[in-house]
Amino acid sequence: MRYLRAGGPAAIRRPRPADCDEFVAAARRSRELHHPWLVAPDSPEEYDNYLRRIRRRDSSGYLICDRASGEIAGYVNISGIVLGALRGGYLGYAAFQPYSGTGHASAGVALVIGHAFGVAGLHRLEANIQPGNEPSRRLARKLGFRLEGFSPDYLFIDGAWRDHERWAITAPAAT
Repeated sequence: MRYLRAGGPAAIRRPRPADCDEFVAAARRSRELHHPWLVAPDSPEEYDNYLRRIRRRDSSGYLICDRASGEIAGYVNISGIVLGALRGGYLGYAAFQPYSGTGHASAGVALVIGHAFGVAGLHRLEANIQPGNEPSRRLARKLGFRLEGFSPDYLFIDGAWRDHERWAITAPAAT
């Protein structure tokens, strides 16, 4: 398997149509882990829609894979990509069972950030996190995101408008 980047227990690559069965099974296995924070594509139709979304000009998607087995351990999306003076986007991420809490998500998200700030030429990534989602907040802190604000009723998830904290990271200044 050819990876875009690898480090620690994880490697990242682009999702493919051939990943559908494995991705859908992982999403189904992880429903309880993700609820109420997000709803991962858990049917072949939703996975196909996901692939279409991340292939648009303003989006990008990555699979976090376990380096030892190649299994899908999670995924990362960058949406709402704006170039020009902003050069930024919105980062979303999730681990799949049994990889939650193993370091795969933080390693994979760090790899995506490095790719986004390097090859993709982005300058800023924002992660919007629900206040009670402690694992996601810990990951953001660990990777150097800073808390920038609070947005009430920000995103419609799992049948309700959810409050979110806005966390952001910017590319290191060139020396």
